[in-house]
Amino acid sequence: MKANNFYNKKLGILGGGQLGKMLCIPAANWHLKTLILDPTADCPASIVCKNIHVGNFTDYDTVYKFGQLVDIITIEIENVNVDALIKLKQEGKTVHPDPFVLRIIQDKGLQKEFYAQNKLSSPPYILCENKNEVIEHIETGKITFPFVQKLRTAGYDGKGVSVINTAKDTHKLMNAPCVIEQKVSIKKELSVIAARDVDGNVTCFTPTEMVFDDDANLVTLLICPAQINESLAQKAEALAKETINAFGIVGLLAVELFLDMNDELLINEVAPRPHNSGHHTIENAITSQYEQQLRAVMGLPLGSTETILPAVMINLLGEAGYSGPVKYQGIEQCMAIDGAKFHIYGKAETKPFRKMGHITIIDKSIENALKKAELIQKTLKVIC
Repeated sequence: MKANNFYNKKLGILGGGQLGKMLCIPAANWHLKTLILDPTADCPASIVCKNIHVGNFTDYDTVYKFGQLVDIITIEIENVNVDALIKLKQEGKTVHPDPFVLRIIQDKGLQKEFYAQNKLSSPPYILCENKNEVIEHIETGKITFPFVQKLRTAGYDGKGVSVINTAKDTHKLMNAPCVIEQKVSIKKELSVIAARDVDGNVTCFTPTEMVFDDDANLVTLLICPAQINESLAQKAEALAKETINAFGIVGLLAVELFLDMNDELLINEVAPRPHNSGHHTIENAITSQYEQQLRAVMGLPLGSTETILPAVMINLLGEAGYSGPVKYQGIEQCMAIDGAKFHIYGKAETKPFRKMGHITIIDKSIENALKKAELIQKTLKVIC
């Protein structure tokens, strides 16, 4: 890997949410100039990045013009204008992840076809164009209960997913192009974040266990390391490495996995960017996922992903029934808890189940960390 004077290059980030904010922090440690494109001037990243360009990152002209201002372009959200990124790449700009790969990942149907073509383990699926086609397949027996419907595009943070357990649930079907997957009997849901550099070297962070809120279909709690045996952990990392190599991504790839009742690992879906399931690496790993993303896209050597201490992470979600200017009830009391590290994203308005921040609890004992997490969850409420 050749020296590339990375500190003289401008990094453009599409999206200034919490992921963009946390990506800018290690960039600032290196005095790396970052520019962000986001629809709002007061986005979470605005407190750590002075170069906020207000605009729609799904608009071709806006993304193309923004790309002219920087040397390297990356993302913190998948829903961006890929055509503009392709044009920028053709004109010599460095774009990570590759926009052609991003186009596949933006579409869950193309994702599923990619897994099948590359013999990557994933639940069986059927592609449907609309609600009526799903119902037709139910009537002919091609689709059987229970199953999961996922919109092919634009799903995010639990949106665009509907679990159909019986015929009584079919009113929840969405009328849009979708993927239908047979519902997997899940023992655990896991995540492995892999990183790949420009030379094809790959590292993985320690597998993480995800605990979901069934109503919101959002992660409420993470446990690292995942409570699985070493053999399964190695298989999970191997599958993540195989997946990032198949895509050829430079940067991060979060690989979300189902561990079924037979201890088989299946790819649920992937994200080619920093991910909610890797927030804890800021405190519990030698190199955080955010620094690792910077290292990869800037053409630098990857850092060590070794775990320093076990961690439990809590997502701070807006309480049900509250929408308005945010208040964090009980936060001072929770800050007295040893080993708890607070990250408030800076979103001015709370909504039910909106991600407003996260807390990582590091401890020598997972059991102790879980007890502290339970206390914080009972005490700290995001209201208005």
